[in-house]
Amino acid sequence: MITVDTRRDKIFQLEARAGKRFNYMLALLIIISILSIYMGCLFGRLDIPAEIVGKSILNALGLKSDSTLDPTWKVVVVNIRLSRVCLSMVVGIALAVAGAVFQGILRNPLADPFTIGVSTGAAFGASIAFFFGLGTKIFSGFGFIPVASLAGALAALFAVISLGRISGQLRRETIVLAGIVVATFLSALISLIKSLDEESVASIVFWVMGSFQGRGWNHFVFALPYMIAGLVVIWIYSRELDILSMGNTQATQMGVRTQKVRLWLMIGASLLTAAAVSVSGVIGFVGLIMPHLIRMTMGAEHRKLLVLAGLLGGISLLWSDVLARILLPGGEELPVGVVTAIMGGPFFCFILIKTGKSQTRI
Repeated sequence: MITVDTRRDKIFQLEARAGKRFNYMLALLIIISILSIYMGCLFGRLDIPAEIVGKSILNALGLKSDSTLDPTWKVVVVNIRLSRVCLSMVVGIALAVAGAVFQGILRNPLADPFTIGVSTGAAFGASIAFFFGLGTKIFSGFGFIPVASLAGALAALFAVISLGRISGQLRRETIVLAGIVVATFLSALISLIKSLDEESVASIVFWVMGSFQGRGWNHFVFALPYMIAGLVVIWIYSRELDILSMGNTQATQMGVRTQKVRLWLMIGASLLTAAAVSVSGVIGFVGLIMPHLIRMTMGAEHRKLLVLAGLLGGISLLWSDVLARILLPGGEELPVGVVTAIMGGPFFCFILIKTGKSQTRI
């Protein structure tokens, strides 16, 4: 006969094992992230020795001073490659964390950062900027496009929240429907802009596909405060996110103010998405796939899930960008969104089929 003490001991053992697995996975992903940032700086048109790349990065961090470094190599490594690698890393983190949050809020395994139309809002903002010829304008040291796309994303979020309220209640079903309505309407407006100004079509299409080409430290600094704000909000309410996943009734019975928590989590995830899309364009599948991979191996506890999914998302997008840079000959680049779509499409189909089978059994 199994006593209460025996059950308690087994629970403690399982929790200890889960904690060890999390620590091992966290350490592994941190090590891979550091190595990936270094190795990502090795790829480019200019052939720079690996030793010089390492010295340039250490010199930029103030950890090692070397006056013999070639200034050209130093500029290429630090200002061009390292900035792009770091930007792709933080964008991947933002999209993966936002995806995990939206899947928890909406209780939908197919939800991702673009479910509620925030990315479409960013695309619309960028399209407006291209239409008025602001694509080459300089704003605070970088192009006007990030500012316009961020404003469009936040406007789309405000529209979704406004439409999604029914009798003062913000429910997951109405959030999804409001997101579909806003995204569809804005997509139609983007198509209208393309038809009115054919010269901007190529710029809009390339931006919508997602790319880090031409991005630098200015873009990184621009997006970082919004990403930090989004991460802080999400972390504050991450415990409640576990309870929300159980459903409104159970969460309310456990004392969670579901409307307030859902709203703040949505704002935090949308801030992450808006900041990411504003500097990279629309990049899909990162927020959909990475939370699933971690959930299948480490469980669904959201604090652990957010940390590990974020790191995995950053690593995956970093290497997707590297592939986008080297796959085509002659120095041409693929949009990184194409690479993530090619890799993520089959996985999306797998999730869809698996979800359909589980619902059929029920």
